[in-house]
Amino acid sequence: MALNEINRLSATEIASRIAGRSLSAVEVTEAALTRLNETEPALNAFATVDRDGARRAAREADAAVKRGDLLGPLHGVPASVKDLIDVAGLPAEYGSLTLRGNVASADAPSVQRLRRAGAIILGKTTTSEFGYRGYTKSLAHGNTQNPWNLGRTPGGSSGGAVASVAAGVTPIALGTDGGGSIRAPCSLTGLVGIKANAGRIPVWPASATPTLAHVGPIARTVEDAALLLQLCAGSDSRDPSSFMTPIGAEQASTRVRELRVAFSPTLGYAKVDEHVARATAAAVKTLASVFPRIDLVEQVCEEEGDILAAEFIGGCSARLGDTVDREPDLIDPPLLAAIRDFRKTGSDRYTRLLRRRLAHRERLRVFFETYDLLLTPTTPCTAWNIDAGVPPGHERGVWSYFTYPFNLTGQPAASIPCGRSPDGLPLGLQVVAPLCGEAMLLAALRAAEAALGRLETPIEPR
Repeated sequence: MALNEINRLSATEIASRIAGRSLSAVEVTEAALTRLNETEPALNAFATVDRDGARRAAREADAAVKRGDLLGPLHGVPASVKDLIDVAGLPAEYGSLTLRGNVASADAPSVQRLRRAGAIILGKTTTSEFGYRGYTKSLAHGNTQNPWNLGRTPGGSSGGAVASVAAGVTPIALGTDGGGSIRAPCSLTGLVGIKANAGRIPVWPASATPTLAHVGPIARTVEDAALLLQLCAGSDSRDPSSFMTPIGAEQASTRVRELRVAFSPTLGYAKVDEHVARATAAAVKTLASVFPRIDLVEQVCEEEGDILAAEFIGGCSARLGDTVDREPDLIDPPLLAAIRDFRKTGSDRYTRLLRRRLAHRERLRVFFETYDLLLTPTTPCTAWNIDAGVPPGHERGVWSYFTYPFNLTGQPAASIPCGRSPDGLPLGLQVVAPLCGEAMLLAALRAAEAALGRLETPIEPR
């Protein structure tokens, strides 16, 4: 099998072929490492590559197959892990020069579960500093590029993770999402990304933004993303917010047709590029065969980007502490400026914003008493110029209009591909479920993917 054929396989296909002995884990790992060498440094997707560790794990995986051992569902499958998630023995720098040389002493719970399922970790992928930017640029790693067009950003802050998957290096990746950092990059690179319910996948060590951050799956197919979510979910004593009931079985396809679905093109406040609005509306029209009960809803909630910004920057400010004054040159300038502005904010304004978050959560709780699912665009635009910090025309406030509201509520949300722009760039449809509604969300994603189809990933960066 040619390398590019292996690189196109899904995670479940790879695991099946390794278990059936038509492929070896060593072959798959070498294909992934070769692909990584072909695409780096053009993509700049990896902060750290563990070639020796991956090859050793691949040999051990093949030995397990020969012995007839019980194999995990990701046995021999290459995966990448965002550099906001700890992998024992590898650098844990979180995209920050302030942590240069820091090495993780233990695996994060999600990484432990990846390994237990048989996955082989190739390395750590790039991120903006502590996940702050909505595109993937840092003083530590430079600028990460989009496999669909090397002059465009893959978004952020899980930009390295999506570039790894979209370019065919790994079929799956772990990312993090504090305001859309899984869903938005997946939208901009034609992938499936899921932000599960807050606490569903344990987060440890604690994020710089613990009230917002989620760990979640990135993949090319709903099947792979759903598998990764199910494997990583579950309580862990290191994250006290993770003690939740299991996700449970996905709902039957017949039940999906009965769901009450809302489609909101703007949530009531978002500015959306025309080609995104047209493509999203066309996708929703296609989904009428899947969800016969779709209502157009103009106003869902109020714009609350100020809450997200305050909580996110407040978390980064606390994490960096005295470094802001002692060694400011080590901090990404936009983040440094935001922290300094935040530190001028009075406690009264901050606590009032936190109170507004409770009101926001209540509004959406009531909304989801009427509807089972909400459909929106994932991003208001397609991938923009690599040198621009925010999308043109969306410079005011928080541009991730559609994703951040559901970090504030903590409810499950996902992005799936729903088309391409006139210049060939992918865009995504966001699907949002009620609190703890992942079983419903996964069933809906499978049905939507079947109707909308999948995007062929750009196996050759251009």
